Amino acid sequence: MKTSITCLFYMLLVLFVSCTSSNSSSIDFQQLSDKEREQMAKEIARNTIIVDGHVDLPYRMHHQGFNIEKGILNVSQSTKTGDFDYPRAKAGGLDAPFMSIYISTKYQGSGGAKLLADSLVLMTKKIAENWPDKFAMAYSPADIISNFEAGKISLPLGMENGAPLEGNLQNLDHFYEQGIRYITLTHGKDNLIGDSSYDTTYTHGGLSTFGVEVVKKMNQLGIMVDISHVSDDTFLDVIEISEVPVIASHSSARYFTPGFERNMDDQMIAKLGQNGGVIMINFGGDFIDGDFGESNRKVEEHLSKWLEENNYEKDEPEAMAYIEAYKSENDPFPSVSQVADHIDHVLSIAGIDHIGLGSDFDGVGDTLPTGLKDVSMYPNLIAELLKRGYSKEDIEKICFKNIFRVWGEVIDYSKKN
Repeated sequence: MKTSITCLFYMLLVLFVSCTSSNSSSIDFQQLSDKEREQMAKEIARNTIIVDGHVDLPYRMHHQGFNIEKGILNVSQSTKTGDFDYPRAKAGGLDAPFMSIYISTKYQGSGGAKLLADSLVLMTKKIAENWPDKFAMAYSPADIISNFEAGKISLPLGMENGAPLEGNLQNLDHFYEQGIRYITLTHGKDNLIGDSSYDTTYTHGGLSTFGVEVVKKMNQLGIMVDISHVSDDTFLDVIEISEVPVIASHSSARYFTPGFERNMDDQMIAKLGQNGGVIMINFGGDFIDGDFGESNRKVEEHLSKWLEENNYEKDEPEAMAYIEAYKSENDPFPSVSQVADHIDHVLSIAGIDHIGLGSDFDGVGDTLPTGLKDVSMYPNLIAELLKRGYSKEDIEKICFKNIFRVWGEVIDYSKKN
């Protein structure tokens, strides 16, 4: 009998983990000092594959006017803006950020969604072509392991918003061939596939008839189904129809943000766990703290008023100093501890095998938690988890093993169908 793709993958994974394990697995991290724990967290981050389910670098480049013709942003060196570049990723231990091929809902009615998606994919691939010593494309967990061993940052691809399918199932084949390995079914508005968590129209009451066929074909092709951004009814339809586990590439727990449908409620988290899926925790302020929006609004109102009264522009040295001091004293941003609270909550409902990281770096603006402002700061979250009693094995599951498991099952199913 032939050995399945999943079995082969796990043989490779076990070998990889055994070769990279250290004596840290026997340490009681809770007994360490904060400084010792921070050092251990950096070591774990450096020696463990970290997969992030959602980084909006392609959108950031597009938004800043970069394209294939004009040239792309040089993220092989430090950049003054944004949350991601190679030096910071290496400092934080980030190895495989899913590059989000984000398509705004404005293209759903005006056309051009597929064309834009193709151009963002090409821009991302250009990063790997321009700096092959630092970046490489990745289309499977095995690719990520190989790139990690070579010291390269992998650039797997996920498409945010199924609008580029443009109502044509054959476009799924096209995007799989282009390297897309998950698709977030909707974004800010209902589309041809299904209903969005941000919309109140409820056009289809969940998945559309076309959406049902999309999910089935994604299963057959080996594209992970991403239920971030979908309405609750769409989520329930997906769970019923998908033959393999699904992911939430960048969502958090609604328990901490009541009424925010974009996050997942406890029942959904439980069903996702029963499905075998993974929720990858979003770091954005609105996703982590239900009070963040109001707190941040008050801070911004005060600063705007102060700038006006004192006749300053916000980029003047005196204004920048005041802004920094005021925000330090009146910090509206969530803490690393609050992000860990979401992980704890998912753990209590679904278990350790169903948690991942999906920061939404470069996608949520200036809302990120203090201590998780960019890709250099994953060790701060790891240290907090160690403090709470998470083991090295737990950290590895959160950082890569859980998403690798789902991805492996999706690949295996596609090979049989």
